[in-house]
Amino acid sequence: MKLSVLSFACAAALAISGLASAETVTRGMAEAGMSPDRGNHGDAANKDPNELNGDHVKYAGRPGSRQNDPIAYHNGPILHGPKVYYIWYGNWTGNTATTILTNFVQNLGGSAYFNINTTYYDIVGSTKTFYNNILTYGGSTNTSSSTYGTSLSDSQIQSVVSDAIASASLPKDTNAVYLVLTSADVTASSGFCTQYCGWHTHGTISGSDIKYGFVGNADRCPSSCAAQSASSPNNNIGADGMASVIAHEIEETVTDPDLNGWYNGNWENGDKCAWTFGTESTASNGSKYNVTLGGSQYLIQQNWIAPAGGCAMHL
Repeated sequence: MKLSVLSFACAAALAISGLASAETVTRGMAEAGMSPDRGNHGDAANKDPNELNGDHVKYAGRPGSRQNDPIAYHNGPILHGPKVYYIWYGNWTGNTATTILTNFVQNLGGSAYFNINTTYYDIVGSTKTFYNNILTYGGSTNTSSSTYGTSLSDSQIQSVVSDAIASASLPKDTNAVYLVLTSADVTASSGFCTQYCGWHTHGTISGSDIKYGFVGNADRCPSSCAAQSASSPNNNIGADGMASVIAHEIEETVTDPDLNGWYNGNWENGDKCAWTFGTESTASNGSKYNVTLGGSQYLIQQNWIAPAGGCAMHL
């Protein structure tokens, strides 16, 4: 889902405060203190008006009234042992984010944090298979902002993914998530920084069902999309803010890739714990962190233990 913008007053980000209620059809909106990912799993009256190829976009959002409700399985698949591909869109020259976020995803799978996802399963026929905590970084490619400009529509974000696959810059992989990561000079016209910080969805690309998402550089709006706007563990506020959003979107894509897997109402696992961080430690520069991956410290949101175990940082 779309991760709504951070509202410190409401204790959440990934969704913006002061927006419409979770029951409205407007994507990415949420009332104060309640900012769900959008993409609506409900009936026709609740369908996302901005769907892509019939697939509802999921917006990362903030915890709200359903935060403590059990999450339920809706008979769809989860991803088993998927890969993650990055598409660096825009100007990332000289930005340490490319190292910080690559290290992050390379060490996310197999961690105690990502092990929370082993409480999720799918059922095919009579066989129940739990997630195995395998997640692999598959590589990355770069796309210049001259391709589609510096204000991307949702359909253009899908085109960025499609182009990377069609050109063989990245392989076509139906058991993967492709994340379009935009530099600070690039926005997403459907509501980055004002309604969401990231999102995931799926669509038909090159004849296959491809899972993909968007995460914008929090440097563009640190008060909305970064948990820390004064300092951060890796001395890069934008990249450190993006790490938490990336964790949110990957764990949601793993457990709800086709938007018919695990959720309750409009809430996926990442939404239920958005902008909550559990026990924090203090880094040498005075910033906060709650996990160490690949030798680097990060402050990332908690995840939900299925079906009703609550938010946690490890399992």
